[in-house]
Amino acid sequence: MYKMLTYWMVFISFSVFSQKEITNIERTNYENEVKQTILDFFEGFHKGDTIKMKQTMDQHMTLLTIVEKEGSAKTRTTDVKKFLDIIHNRPDDQKWDERLIDFNINADGHIANAWVPYKFYLGTNFSHCGINTFQLYHNGKQWKITNITDTRHKKGCKE
Repeated sequence: MYKMLTYWMVFISFSVFSQKEITNIERTNYENEVKQTILDFFEGFHKGDTIKMKQTMDQHMTLLTIVEKEGSAKTRTTDVKKFLDIIHNRPDDQKWDERLIDFNINADGHIANAWVPYKFYLGTNFSHCGINTFQLYHNGKQWKITNITDTRHKKGCKE
């Protein structure tokens, strides 16, 4: 009796908590949607259109930068509201050009991450390069960015 009860409890818990297998077509669609969300974020970033940017962002989004100092790495948090204010108030003649080089995206239903190398230019002058990592979730209607973490390097960048 106890053996049968244990079997059914295990079976039910696996059934309830197991994730649905997604097809390759679904995975490709998720990856394309995630990529488009990131591209929309940067379209807003480049144009200074914070309304467009906010459409891609979760209300609790966080921004982190990995900074290297004296041989060790630490995280630095950026306040999202201040970040958006800086972008919104950026002078029209000041061009920020973050060129996304490649996308390595993993997505599964309601969660995704993306590894995106970039090069950043102020106007036409190269500033730095690094990696952006994005964490996103799908709210049932669209993908939303929950976190962006980046690195920044002045050396070792391929021009």
